[in-house]
Amino acid sequence: MQISVETTSGLERRMTIGLPAEKVDSEVDKRIAETARRVRLDGFRPGKVPVSEVRRRFGAGIRDEVVSDVMRNSFVEAITSEKLTPAGFPRIEPVKNEKGQELEFTATFEVVPEVEVADLSGLAFEKSTTEVTDADVEKMLENLQQQKTEYSEVKREAQDKDKVNIDFVGKVDGEAFDGGTAEGSDVVLGSGSMIPGFEDGIVGMKVGEEKVIDVTFPEDYNAENLKGKAATFEIKLNTVSEAKVPEINDEFIKSFQAKSETLEDFKVEIKGNMEREARQQLKAKLKDSVVDGLLSLHELEVPSALIADEIKRLKQQAVQQFGGQMDPATIPDDIFKDQADKRVRTGLIMNEVVKKFEIKADPTAVRAYIEEMASVYQDPQVVIDYYYNNQEQMQQIEAAVIEELAVEKVIEQGTVTESVVSYDEAVKREEPAV
Repeated sequence: MQISVETTSGLERRMTIGLPAEKVDSEVDKRIAETARRVRLDGFRPGKVPVSEVRRRFGAGIRDEVVSDVMRNSFVEAITSEKLTPAGFPRIEPVKNEKGQELEFTATFEVVPEVEVADLSGLAFEKSTTEVTDADVEKMLENLQQQKTEYSEVKREAQDKDKVNIDFVGKVDGEAFDGGTAEGSDVVLGSGSMIPGFEDGIVGMKVGEEKVIDVTFPEDYNAENLKGKAATFEIKLNTVSEAKVPEINDEFIKSFQAKSETLEDFKVEIKGNMEREARQQLKAKLKDSVVDGLLSLHELEVPSALIADEIKRLKQQAVQQFGGQMDPATIPDDIFKDQADKRVRTGLIMNEVVKKFEIKADPTAVRAYIEEMASVYQDPQVVIDYYYNNQEQMQQIEAAVIEELAVEKVIEQGTVTESVVSYDEAVKREEPAV
């Protein structure tokens, strides 16, 4: 087998492979003979079809199959010989393909870039911890009460905490603007879900009353054309509903499918869940910091094939999140392009970190990871057994553990500052950069 490789651009390679005629022709003859033994043709007894007749009828198709198989297998041998790692599938095209002559074909593909882990000692990380206080638990308990709050219509003026149903038309400089009009919209007064002044303007209104209120959009409002603008809203109040906050009793506790039976035990359970959420969020933020640090130290060209594959995965995930009611192909690639690029870069660098520091999935770490996940279920042992009896799931868990260990190893190489934050700070999700 003759092999030559040329760089066409960046990570793209064109490999030319030449094979002796005998390699293809002998395999073609072999398959034609096999076909003659099993093919059924009118006028011939089973197994007695002449090879010449099979060659006449099926020779071209059989040769195409053989050439396809030989090119694919030879490509695998060639990249192994040349120590190349393709990113995605190659584009294979025959150049010479005639009986009795050398078979020559080209394979065009991108290669996975070589990554050398940089000096990580200059990276700095903030490692935060938190303590869930009794006040945090009480606040969470109030939030759970709000989740179970029911509303019933009343015949009185609207008050703070009421849920109102309204129609409204918003205008800037006397002109209605996109997104500023709605009918039958529910708003809980005092929730802060609307711009400042909007909910306050409804307090004191009666059912059927119409009113115009003046407000000003915040300077950091998400619509560029409305930032800092003065506006008016024509509002009609349709209904007023009063909030009925449930009592904290046995029925309330059972509604959350809690393991607890008493209020004190319920608070302990709530605290445990809050501590777990805080740990997960702080770990995720620290990992994001590690990823940003690694990306800042490593500049590399990314194979378009890997980005395309990652975009497909992100599309599929998005469809699943929305109930699988749409075709992923209808989602524009551009929506996920930057995210896919970052994921691929991160994966390539992390793989090299794992190799450099010889990181492996320690059984103890795997067990701890699974037990942490299982702890939120009614019967943790059932979940633990499920993972240990499912090889595919275990491989995913081991990959996640290796990633965590790699993150910890990167942190060890840099400078770490420790801090203590409140529970609210711990669980606050970072706003995506615009």
